[in-house]
Amino acid sequence: MTLLQIMADSDAAEVRVRTDNAEVIGTELARRGIAFDHWPAMPGLEATTPTADILAHYRGRVADLNADGRYKFIDVIRLQPDEGDPDWAAKAAEVRGKFLAEHRHAEDEVRFFVTGRGCFYLHLEPEVVAVVCEGGDLLSVPAGTRHWFDMGVRPDFVAIRFFEEQEGWIGDFTGDPIGQRFPSLDQLVAA
Repeated sequence: MTLLQIMADSDAAEVRVRTDNAEVIGTELARRGIAFDHWPAMPGLEATTPTADILAHYRGRVADLNADGRYKFIDVIRLQPDEGDPDWAAKAAEVRGKFLAEHRHAEDEVRFFVTGRGCFYLHLEPEVVAVVCEGGDLLSVPAGTRHWFDMGVRPDFVAIRFFEEQEGWIGDFTGDPIGQRFPSLDQLVAA
């Protein structure tokens, strides 16, 4: 379920908005300058669907989004459970930990969730806007926006990423531990 929860940045318990209504989510995000869209799911998608097939299926949508040619690097990222790897959980926890710290990017962070889910926490003073994205959701975090990302304790997602520069995904970490004071993806979804 796609979910929006807006909280005071000084107190996560002060929930100002909580909704899974797609229209309300779109309106609330647009008011804050955040682009959000929903694309139809890819039929027959499986964990093993080749990257080339995913990109081919969404070719028209990607072309429309990139009509001005600003995104020079478009790829697919996957983080899915690997039951055959006894170290998978530790590796996933390490990857997750890197993105839980507040950071910003010099360019927009644009993600389309093909499948699975993740939560972007946007620190838009005086609030934190948590957006749980699931398969079909597209979110664009504007350049310079302080944020963090939680993929949950058992990451499982496939996403298309859009970059202007090859190193566009590298974050500038703020050092603010704000993310530690807010509910995790798993807690948001369970509430």
